[in-house]
Amino acid sequence: MMKKKSILLNADDFGRHPAINQAVARAVRGGILRSASLMAGEPAFEEAVELARSLPNLEIGIHLTLVDGKPLLPREDVPSLIGADGRFYPSHREFVRAYLSGRIHLEEVRLELSAQFQRIMQEKLRVTHVDSHQHVHILPGIFPIVLKLAQSYGIRSVRIPQAAGGIRDCLAGGSAGDRMARFGLWLLCCRMRRKAVQYGFYFPDHFIGLIAGGAVDEAFLMRQLENLPDGLTEIMIHPGLDNTVLSDCYAHRWEHDFEGEYRCCLSSRIAEFLRGKEIGLGSFKAGGSGL
Repeated sequence: MMKKKSILLNADDFGRHPAINQAVARAVRGGILRSASLMAGEPAFEEAVELARSLPNLEIGIHLTLVDGKPLLPREDVPSLIGADGRFYPSHREFVRAYLSGRIHLEEVRLELSAQFQRIMQEKLRVTHVDSHQHVHILPGIFPIVLKLAQSYGIRSVRIPQAAGGIRDCLAGGSAGDRMARFGLWLLCCRMRRKAVQYGFYFPDHFIGLIAGGAVDEAFLMRQLENLPDGLTEIMIHPGLDNTVLSDCYAHRWEHDFEGEYRCCLSSRIAEFLRGKEIGLGSFKAGGSGL
């Protein structure tokens, strides 16, 4: 039997900046956003928590952070995870190089991620799932740590960021390094989907999202909706109210259309298309693949 088509827009980086927090709140109150992933160690965390409490329709994910941010634990507890400036590696590329060379200590990863889980879970929010900044949770060795921590808090849904378009999409566009990184992530996700099921986790059937460059704006989302597969499709977005301010909030200046992704959530054209095609707004709690 075919599954009904539904989408789940998830706003990453909730808690990083007030311009992100306010975009999330407005997109929930007046648009189709129903899920956001919260960063435990970012400057606007407390504001994000208060907003989440005021938004009964908003599900919260734990956006684990091991790159482009600051640890919750003191530097002496996680020396392999940080540089001389006391911050994490600037991006997944630097982190993966250190990880593959054996310079990342998994016990320090476990301690830091445990602290991030604890900080968010003690706020008693409606936490439904776990994912990570720049998808580092999907790495072998780190993924089982994440699943075990999530299980300990009763969380049973996890992001599997495997491009819905398959290998062809992974190899389309961008530099050779970008294509290799996307292909490597796609291969990792094949393996981690199986592991997630083994641990009793569920996840959306499909995943769509642009990490850098462009945006999941109205035109992009319309193209996806016109060819939407059956089942639940997670669509990763990064909405914000000010492109200039937000591009400076990331370790590598990110020329991304945060405002376009915010407007997409409020688009009447998108809302009308969803109603006309009977495409529902899904939930991590409802699940997809897996159990």
